[in-house]
Amino acid sequence: MAFLRALGCHLPSRVVDNAELAPMVGADPAWLLHATGIERRRFAAPEETVASLGVRAARNCLDAARISAREVGLILASSGSSEYRFPGPATAIGAGLGISGTPAIDLPLASVGSLFGLALANSLSRDYGNVLVVASEIMSRVVRLDPTGRDTAVLFGDGSGACLVSPDSGFARIVGSLLQSDGDFAEALRLHLDSPLHMDGRTIILQASRKLPRVISDLLERQGIEKDAVRTFLLHQANLNLITRVAGALEVPERRFFRNIENYGNTSSASLLIAATEWWQAAGQLEGPVVMAAFGAGLNWGAMLLDH
Repeated sequence: MAFLRALGCHLPSRVVDNAELAPMVGADPAWLLHATGIERRRFAAPEETVASLGVRAARNCLDAARISAREVGLILASSGSSEYRFPGPATAIGAGLGISGTPAIDLPLASVGSLFGLALANSLSRDYGNVLVVASEIMSRVVRLDPTGRDTAVLFGDGSGACLVSPDSGFARIVGSLLQSDGDFAEALRLHLDSPLHMDGRTIILQASRKLPRVISDLLERQGIEKDAVRTFLLHQANLNLITRVAGALEVPERRFFRNIENYGNTSSASLLIAATEWWQAAGQLEGPVVMAAFGAGLNWGAMLLDH
């Protein structure tokens, strides 16, 4: 058993609202908002990289934890939009933090990587002490910002999030997690080296709206927690439609699902940690069970339960 000790995030300074994006993709701004629930998103500057965004989020997290980078024993970095086939951003994030000798592992799991990273950190913190989980994405560079890419371009934004997992103390205890995978649908969400992001939106929303409620319910049943006892549901901010569907399937009021997708869009694996950071900063403390859940490429999905 380990604890969440602190969270942090970083968003690029450039704000791209629907009025700016809509002409690029040949859409009406009002339709864009209605279809996605997104009002604006952030785009990285040309000189920014997946690793540099990750370093900013990591520093924000470490400052919140009031520890130095040298107290980190392991880095787990998730990104589906890294600039290279290899190396991934993990070691560059370590170098940017001034801890090049610290082991750093890449998790190339778009959308769901931060949740898988947290689950791994829960176990690995016993051997490595403080584990820093970082998720960083520059999705604006892997979609077509023109009418041919409208269905994906309207959804995504850039950003990074981080979480520090400690073996002995923190504001939330990791009670348990449940991770699942299904390669039969892997082709529905993929990114080739020489072509933009491909997403079969109908398949993804169908699979996610079925699998996320089920994995959340199974996890709560394993832990003996009633869904009505969960104070907050923190989901990967894929789109408003998915959050609404999951709430409906679980028969839980939508107001208990934290959301910030209207401000940032879908930042892939970073979205869960960005949302968790903003929730934590607003809540101040944990007042009851919290469920984190995500769904992404692979297909991979899962849920995690937090409590006092």
